[in-house]
Amino acid sequence: MNTANASSHSTAQTAAPVAIFGLALGLAMVFLTGFSHSTTLHNAAHDTRHAMAFPCH
Repeated sequence: MNTANASSHSTAQTAAPVAIFGLALGLAMVFLTGFSHSTTLHNAAHDTRHAMAFPCH
């Protein structure tokens, strides 16, 4: 395996877990604030949730 092949292969291996982690973190933030009963969290995320068509009330 030459150097160019090795670097592109390791980049692809690194990108998948980072993308999965980012997706999981984003979904957790949306759903944790979306179903939170805290007024502060609700108000902080209110406009973003409505912009993404996520019902909150």
